[in-house]
Amino acid sequence: MGGVSEDRTVGQVSRIVGVSVRTLHHYDEIGLVRPTTRTPSGYRSYSGADVERLHRVLLYREVGLSLEEIATLLDDVDVDALAHLRRQRELLGERIDRLHRMVAAVDTLMEAHTMGTALTPEEQAKIFGEGWDGYAEEAEQRWGDTDAWKQSQTRAAAFSKADWQRIKDDTDALEADQAAALRAGVQPGSDAANALAERHREQIAVHYDCDHAMQVAIAGMYVSDDRYQAHYDQREPGLARWLHDVIVANAEHRA
Repeated sequence: MGGVSEDRTVGQVSRIVGVSVRTLHHYDEIGLVRPTTRTPSGYRSYSGADVERLHRVLLYREVGLSLEEIATLLDDVDVDALAHLRRQRELLGERIDRLHRMVAAVDTLMEAHTMGTALTPEEQAKIFGEGWDGYAEEAEQRWGDTDAWKQSQTRAAAFSKADWQRIKDDTDALEADQAAALRAGVQPGSDAANALAERHREQIAVHYDCDHAMQVAIAGMYVSDDRYQAHYDQREPGLARWLHDVIVANAEHRA
C-alpha cells in the first residue's frame, strides 16, 4: 500500500484509488487528505505521501470507522491506532464467520431468483453453505411474481447436482478474476473490465434472460445491500463498488 513516486492531479488520484473527485474535494475541505504540492502550472497536486495517507483513509473506511475517528487515528500521536484496528478486525472477523458461507450463495440465489431445485436441502447446504434455505425464502418473497423468477424456476428444474456445482465453481472463478483485476488497477470502461462485466451477465443468463439494464439494477444491490457488499469486499476491499462501476460503465458503452 505504498505511495506513488510522482505528484498527481486530483483527477489522476481519483482514477488511481477509485474514489470520486467530489470525495477528494470533501476530504481536502475537512483537512483529512490535502494535496500538499503544486504542478508546474500552479495547481495543487498530491504527493506520494498524500496518496499513501488517502489509502490509509480508505482502509479505515473499509473497517467501518467514521471520518472523525480516522482523522484522530491519523493525526493524534497519543492514539493507539493499532489497538483500534485490531478491535475492528475482530468485529469484522466475527461478522465474516457468521455470513461467509451463507453469502457465498447470494449471487446464485438472489440474482438467479432460483429455488425449488432438484437438490435436497442437504445437497444445497453442501454446495452453497448453511443458510441457503433462508435466502431462498427471502428471494421468493421479493421476486416470486416476476417473469425472471418463473423463467429461472423452469430452468432450475432441469439442473442436476453437477450443474449446480459447476455454477458455484464458475461464480468463484469469476469473483477471483474480478478481485485480481481490481488489484491490478483495471479501470471501469476498459476492455478488460468490459469483458468481466459480460462474463458476469452471462452467468446470470444461465438462470434467466438478463439484458444490460437488468444487470445494472442487480449491480445496484452490491452497494445498497450490506450482505452483497460484505461478500465482495471480503474477497477484496472495494470490490463491491468496483464491480458496480464496471457493470455500469459496460452498459453505458453498449447503449
